[in-house]
Amino acid sequence: MASDQSQALPPLETSEPDPELLALPAPPKRERALTIALMLLTSIAAGLLAWSLRSEADYALASGSPREMGDLKALSLDPSIANTYVRGGALLGTQGAIRYGRAAEGDTFRLAPVIGHDKLWVEIRVPEGFEGPRFIPPTQFAGRLVPFNRAGLRHASLRGAVSDKTQVTVPADAWILVDSSSPRASRWALAFVVLFAGFAAWNLIAAVRLIARVRDGLSE
Repeated sequence: MASDQSQALPPLETSEPDPELLALPAPPKRERALTIALMLLTSIAAGLLAWSLRSEADYALASGSPREMGDLKALSLDPSIANTYVRGGALLGTQGAIRYGRAAEGDTFRLAPVIGHDKLWVEIRVPEGFEGPRFIPPTQFAGRLVPFNRAGLRHASLRGAVSDKTQVTVPADAWILVDSSSPRASRWALAFVVLFAGFAAWNLIAAVRLIARVRDGLSE
């Protein structure tokens, strides 16, 4: 019975296109191109942000106690100790020293050179409420020791700020010791690297898929 009904159905005509489909507007090519371009730009931007945090993320993977450096005035800035957790003592100078803050942080920061070592600068954090003319900087520091050009996004503009505010030029090969910055405290960089890398990959894959669909549509 069922086979008789199926045999009685008229054959489907597929030789001519459906006029209702032909009446539909063409796909928005301009909007699709803009979407692809935006995805590619977002992927590049996220990748660059992840790349800019690579040094801090690498430092966050370190473990153990800080390496004792003794008197920082006599410290030899060897590449083997770059981006490591160190501890040492020194007196900070006032020539070229600056004070600054960061968005969403109540604490302030000071950057000053080590007396007797013009290529070594120290960033100290001043807790909220302790900043003032009577503030006495510490003489013992423990934190991340790294060349300025590898310090990362948060410290990228410090050398220019010193020059603008004090007319003191920070040497091109100068280093910075970021006081109170332990590897554990820098684990936020790992999370952001993973986040930005994932965001870059997602946008890149989505853009490639859209481009592939466009090419398939053109080939048809």
